[in-house]
Amino acid sequence: MTELSLPRFGALPGRLVRLYAGLAGYGAGIALLVRSNLGLDPWEVFHQGLSVRLGWSMGLCINLVGALVLLLWIPLRQRPGLGTISNVLLVGTCADLVMWLVPPPAPLAVRWAFLLGGILAIAASSGLYINAGFGPGPRDGLMTGLNRLGLSIRLARTLVELTVLAAGWLLGGTVGVGTIVFAVTIGPATQVFMKMGRRDR
Repeated sequence: MTELSLPRFGALPGRLVRLYAGLAGYGAGIALLVRSNLGLDPWEVFHQGLSVRLGWSMGLCINLVGALVLLLWIPLRQRPGLGTISNVLLVGTCADLVMWLVPPPAPLAVRWAFLLGGILAIAASSGLYINAGFGPGPRDGLMTGLNRLGLSIRLARTLVELTVLAAGWLLGGTVGVGTIVFAVTIGPATQVFMKMGRRDR
């Protein structure tokens, strides 16, 4: 079989491995951010704030919010894929599991290592599950749906993330230097891993 005759996203077993390894790694990255206690990305600030207020695990809040966001896809005429549904079920579950396994570190140097490791895990995992080609996560699909209504991706993402960041902070989520570091580094890091994933295929 020549290279030109290969399916666009590669063979199905390899795509499934990338999808589920990516979702598990994404959940693990979230857990490391939480354990660093230096600040979370906007959505995790919101999820943690809900967890504080409701008394539920953060992973459960991640999964439930993902399911609720998925309902917003209906008026936006977005269609979920296997990756979308798997994201709703697995990311929060894996985050809870890793938080249960990894105790909060005390030394500041270890907390910074957790923060940076969490960012790298999320970036690498995003490259894996996006390159698998099974559909975006519910939150990413919300951005593309708003884009179809006429908002730019940049504006849609900014509006949504500022909203959930403010709401999460008011609910008691952790905003700190890690929030800024995440915002500055996650885009370039994800782009690097996306390119690596495409070369591997």
